[in-house]
Amino acid sequence: MKRLLQAPNLALATLWADQLTGAGIAATVLRAYASSIAGEIPPEQAWPEIWVLDDDEHERALALLHELRHRPHRHWVCAACGERVDGPFEQCWNCGAMEPGHP
Repeated sequence: MKRLLQAPNLALATLWADQLTGAGIAATVLRAYASSIAGEIPPEQAWPEIWVLDDDEHERALALLHELRHRPHRHWVCAACGERVDGPFEQCWNCGAMEPGHP
């Protein structure tokens, strides 16, 4: 078992661990509830951590998390409703249509 990184909150830690698990990399969140002792210890030592269960998957998990955390920002106009969509989104926030050219 090997530590990948710390997350600033439990919601992100759980999201990232779930995304890794969905990609076939067994991951877990440790120190999920340690935030209650922040102040007794330095706050960053109470942040939740994401760990991979198989050490051999560590590099692949780091690469996947980097990709997930650094999505490209795009600018496109929805063909269905004409709404301008900015950011890493593949779906129109207004009508739900997919980005043109997206599989």
